[in-house]
Amino acid sequence: MIDISVSGLVKEFEVGSKILDGLTFQVDTGERVGLLGPNGCGKTTLLRILTGVVDYDEGEVMIAPGKRLGLISQIPVYPQGYTVEDVIDTAFAPLHKMEEEMAALAGRMADGESDPAILSRYDKLTAAFQAGGGYETDTNKNKVCNGLSIPQAMREQPFDKLSGGEKTRVNLARLILEDTDILLLDEPTNHLDLRATEWLEEYLEKFKGTVLTVSHDRYFLDKVVDRVIEIQNGKAEFYSGNYSFYAVEKERRYEEKLRQYEKEQAKIQQLEKAAEQLRIWAYSGNDKTFKRAQSMEKRIEKMRSTDRPKKERKMEVRFGEREFRGDEVLTIKNLKKSFGARTLFSDVNLEVAGGERIALLGDNGTGKSTLIKILMGEEEPDSGKLCLGPTVKIGYLPQIIHFDHPERSLVDTMIYDLDCTAQTARNRLASFKFRGEDVFKSVSTLSGGEQSRLRLCMLMDSQINLLILDEPTNHLDIQSREWIEEAVEEYEGNLLFVSHDRYFIDRFATRIWMLEDGHITDFKGTYQEYQAAKAKKAAPVPPPVKEEPKKEKPKRPGGTKTLEKEVAAAERAVGKAEEEMYDLTLQMEEAAADYLKLQELYEKKEALEEEILKLYARWEDLAAQLEEARG
Repeated sequence: MIDISVSGLVKEFEVGSKILDGLTFQVDTGERVGLLGPNGCGKTTLLRILTGVVDYDEGEVMIAPGKRLGLISQIPVYPQGYTVEDVIDTAFAPLHKMEEEMAALAGRMADGESDPAILSRYDKLTAAFQAGGGYETDTNKNKVCNGLSIPQAMREQPFDKLSGGEKTRVNLARLILEDTDILLLDEPTNHLDLRATEWLEEYLEKFKGTVLTVSHDRYFLDKVVDRVIEIQNGKAEFYSGNYSFYAVEKERRYEEKLRQYEKEQAKIQQLEKAAEQLRIWAYSGNDKTFKRAQSMEKRIEKMRSTDRPKKERKMEVRFGEREFRGDEVLTIKNLKKSFGARTLFSDVNLEVAGGERIALLGDNGTGKSTLIKILMGEEEPDSGKLCLGPTVKIGYLPQIIHFDHPERSLVDTMIYDLDCTAQTARNRLASFKFRGEDVFKSVSTLSGGEQSRLRLCMLMDSQINLLILDEPTNHLDIQSREWIEEAVEEYEGNLLFVSHDRYFIDRFATRIWMLEDGHITDFKGTYQEYQAAKAKKAAPVPPPVKEEPKKEKPKRPGGTKTLEKEVAAAERAVGKAEEEMYDLTLQMEEAAADYLKLQELYEKKEALEEEILKLYARWEDLAAQLEEARG
């Protein structure tokens, strides 16, 4: 059954500039579809058209009759004074209405009314109320609120006093509790921390309805979607798989189109040469060849209809690097920070050596950005100290970008900040995809993602050896995220970053700082290794096995020769397994950007670690027996 059908959809906000131009696709019941495309291609416009908020110029949009549809980015206006709890409770409006009618009917029956119709109506309402989960509303509400990090204190606050991100979380909770048939999600993970994102992924795995999501979170797309629709030039391109499949298949299609184009161009050149020769012969008096030349030229014109496939130019990015001298990059001793009665963190003691790449993780509000601000000198700690190495030079990309003179144009901003010529400023802006008339725009007119790109452009010239990034991929589309990742990949200095983008974390982190409950857990390893260690720690401990009394081992025939051979064989087995582990580690480093491949290699690594432990145990046992036999 088809839940969403879009046919020949056309939408333009400016005359002659169609944002959607004949868009056609359908989504079947139960499908999980990712809607991709660069910022500004019309993804959010499409979602707003599907909900009826925005009208369209041409085409047809059909939603399956009787299906309830909800959009996460559309935050309704609630009555003045509504608390978060009131907003969440609107999800249960039909149940509350039933409950009121049931109470009214129960009152009438208590007053002595004995009309069978009243009893029949009460029975029907009771059955519907129970089937709709009326008796579990509080349980379901608490479960969803806990999953999306909406604590009781927030539930008591006025809804209109919340930040945009908090409103989005509350609206997502309301939408989930409404038990909507079709979920339209517009960047659902943008304002969620890692724990809430993982909870949402688990919820969507069990969700029985249809999901159409716009997201730049590649990890989320890999986990959630099973089909991708990409909007390109106002039309739809289809990919039957998750994000990882889409990325590989898109590149394959581009290469195939390019080969086809080059083949056609070679054929055109061949035909043009032949047509030119035919015309020469025609001018020499051979009239029969003139028509053949004309026919060939018409054929050439038809072949010219195939355009060269386009590929978005990559940003030419590279951080300026400063040589680092010394071992200690950063030392933190007994650091503490509070706001009022609330302690964000205390007793923080950490040391950073040269070359480390650290991910600072934790739930929203735990104090990650505050710790970064202390490091940058924007906040003062309550106690403790923080020392940078004498040769450390920091480059910083904050979460909220601020420009001292937002009224200036992009090119003027670069000239004043970097003290460079206009041509140099334009060249650097062009390498970050600010070209043509764009460079004369006022900085204040840029989107959040464009401002991040401009700040990054200004940062590239700095000679740095400690790069600090606070949510560097927020508000960026997938392509822009990949550009930043390429720049970070080439950068060889120290890296400290805050991020909820697990794809980014997986690719770069070699050490994890997990900030929770006012303390930092310091884990030296990748994010995958951290997750595995955390899962292992949380696993239930098996009950102790009652040991049988040890029986004396029978002596081996043949003296120690057989034992010596077995010990040597055990040593060789351990060595071979260690070599395999080294090869696996190299493969994992090469596959750092491929989450699915990395997961597969990580599972192999876990199995091999178990095998190595067994081999070591056997080797030690045999070695002990040999020692005993030798007396």
